[in-house]
Amino acid sequence: MKKENIGVIGIGKLGLSLALNFEKIGYKVWGCDIRQSYVKSLASKKYSTIEPSIDELLASSECFFPTTSLKETVENCNILYITVRTETEPDGSYDVSQAENVVESLLSLGFQNTPKTLIINCNVNPGYTNSVHERLAAYNYKTSFNPEWVAQGTIVINQTNPDVVVIGEYDAEEGEKILSLYSHLCKNKPAIYRMDCLSAEITKVSLNCFLTTKITFANMVGDIANKVGADSKKILEAIGSDSRIGGKYFSYGYGYGGPCFPRDNRAMIKYAQDNKIEPLLPIATQSYNSKHLEYQVEFDKSKFAHDEKVYIDGVSYKPGVDILEESQQLLYAKTLADEGYSVVIRDLPSVCSQVRKLYGDLFEFEYK
Repeated sequence: MKKENIGVIGIGKLGLSLALNFEKIGYKVWGCDIRQSYVKSLASKKYSTIEPSIDELLASSECFFPTTSLKETVENCNILYITVRTETEPDGSYDVSQAENVVESLLSLGFQNTPKTLIINCNVNPGYTNSVHERLAAYNYKTSFNPEWVAQGTIVINQTNPDVVVIGEYDAEEGEKILSLYSHLCKNKPAIYRMDCLSAEITKVSLNCFLTTKITFANMVGDIANKVGADSKKILEAIGSDSRIGGKYFSYGYGYGGPCFPRDNRAMIKYAQDNKIEPLLPIATQSYNSKHLEYQVEFDKSKFAHDEKVYIDGVSYKPGVDILEESQQLLYAKTLADEGYSVVIRDLPSVCSQVRKLYGDLFEFEYK
């Protein structure tokens, strides 16, 4: 059976990984992005990133076609993913303006003679996928929602070895098409759940919101243990060994941060409130994540003399990446420095450069 060409609209790290993963298993893939210099670097294979495996996949690719032309992408592909970035609105909801730009551009291309399977892959507010389908159906698009749960630093692996695949399908036929893509893409045998688009959108934000709750609960238990002189590591290992709880994301450390968890927690709060549900758990999670930093700093300060240097090994929001967005590690370092401690940050040159631009000479730096 001939494989359909795939278009990935928005080829940041997530979209690029998806495009290259599909290309590797035999699909012809068009990657569309509005950044001309970025697309040019991909086309010449001069682009490089610290995200594992992407450089190698790009170098070996033969049927990956980066382009700035949405028209070219749509003309060549009957399966289209939207993988643009969604920021956070001041009220906590997702800013879907980039996705909206894509939808408006698709509308401007007019009616498609060949039916198009459109798959929204990025985070959106529940109900958004159905609204897109209503606008694009007359133009011969069927719109579904297919989220992913991936982490910076392991995107390629997460896409090819997912724990769960959720398909928010427009109808059964479209669901079968998406399921077929995963039958080729996945190296493992993940749990697969097919459902309506709205349910899939709620599943996406809820799963991440539960993880923020789990992380924060573990940190709260650890803060209590530290306060009274108990062994937080042993306590959390014991609790996490219960199969009903599990040890993943259940250890003491920095609070959650980065480009996904904080905004997903906020989005869950906003969606619940919009529907007259009081989201006490995610509100408490968000509040304690901030409080945890205070407890963590106060506890650790007892270990440092004011005239000694405090070395912090990594201030990106997680090891192995160069992303500072809502990094609790960086907030921890800044809090100590603001209180007069001499803080030395050990991290990648790219991370240190970002921190220096933000805070000047507040820190000293050592490169990893």
